[in-house]
This record gives sequence, structure tokens and C-alpha cells, in this order.
Amino acid sequence: MPTINQFSLLAKYNQLMNQRQYKATASLSMSELCEDKGAFFKSVFGTLNHIMVGDIIWLKRFFEHSNLEVLPYILQREAPKSLNTVLFTDFEELKKERETIDEIIISWIKSLTDCDLNKCITYTSIDGKSFTKPLAGLIHHLFLHQVHHRGQVTTLLAQYGVDFGETDLIEIINVCKAQ
Repeated sequence: MPTINQFSLLAKYNQLMNQRQYKATASLSMSELCEDKGAFFKSVFGTLNHIMVGDIIWLKRFFEHSNLEVLPYILQREAPKSLNTVLFTDFEELKKERETIDEIIISWIKSLTDCDLNKCITYTSIDGKSFTKPLAGLIHHLFLHQVHHRGQVTTLLAQYGVDFGETDLIEIINVCKAQ
């Protein structure tokens, strides 16, 4: 069973990779950002918006079962109606929201206990189906969804000659002390 410490590591990794991705992406023009490159969500910008859509959808679901102080910020956000919703048309606004959402994810993970991870939550999917699943598995999904689509963005960046750099989690795992 995963622990809060493991999810805290993933939240920090998630934030670092998002910071690097937005820094690398900032080197592109708006026309390059929006160019349809045949990706699932067409462009770099479409994919970055989709990652945000997924995060907002999941955070709204998670926070229905939480009393965290950042709850009002997430609840005031309208739930996206589809997975390809474009939430932002301005790169700097999207970047600022990414930074805010990453901080909220880190704070939320810190507010959880290992016991919370064993709980199941019930949520409704975009197409109206109801599911009850373990919170730990859904948190994994939140992070893996981002990893999946960040990988697509790094491929799109490479097509523009932009080297994203290192993406391995091992980079931020603490070194073991001699035993």
C-alpha cells in the first residue's frame, strides 16, 4: 500500500516536471504552441490544457471528500464539460494556473493521512457514470495521467528542436545514508 510520503514525493516530482515543461515550452511562439501536430489533443497548448482539465476534474472529485482550506479555490472552478476543453488561451495564464494547482496538490497530499489512502470515494464521470474506487489508486491516476501527457509534450517539443532534459523520478529521490 502506498504511503503519504510516497505521494508527497510524486507531488514534488510532478511540480518540478511541470516547471521544467513550462520553461521549455516558453521558447515556442504561440503559433508553434497551437500548431496541430497530430497528438491526442492536437498541439502542445491543447495537451497542456488537457492536463489542467484532468487535474481540475480529479481535484474537484477528491475535494468533495476533503475539508482542506484550498477547497474554495477548486470549488469555484467550473468543472470542464469535456476532456478537450480549452481552459486558457493565454500561455502565461495557463502557466500561472499550473503553478497554483501544483501547490494545491502538494498541500492536499500533506493534509492526508495514511488511513485516508485506504478510503474509497464515489465520483461521477464526465459521461454520468458513478464509480467507487480507492483513493490511493485514484491519486496514482492523477499523477500518471500527467506523466503520460507530459511525455507527449516532450515529444512535441523535440519536434521543434527543444530538449526538455531529464525526466526521471530518480533525480529527486534522496540518497541512502551508509548502513
